[in-house]
Amino acid sequence: MLTSKQRAMLKGLASNEDTILHIGRNGITDTLLIQAADALTARELIKLKVQEGCVLTPHEAAEKLSKASKSDIVQVIGNKFVLFKRNHKEPKIILSSKKEL
Repeated sequence: MLTSKQRAMLKGLASNEDTILHIGRNGITDTLLIQAADALTARELIKLKVQEGCVLTPHEAAEKLSKASKSDIVQVIGNKFVLFKRNHKEPKIILSSKKEL
């Protein structure tokens, strides 16, 4: 679970990121799940876009994908959303601790 400060930091980082995955009219497929898991392992923070004609809303897609990938939803804006999952073996993003003074 992310704190509000951690979420704010990740939103700032995500604003400079490109959208790397698109969810089309077929929704969340097995291939998309594999691609998202690989991207989360490599990057920790990914931005996705829900295309027109998709049966899922961006909020629904974010929920389903975050549950399937065991990641956190950072934000949903318009037809895009951002997911974060810590890579415990090789962390790329350092989040502030929950009890930082």
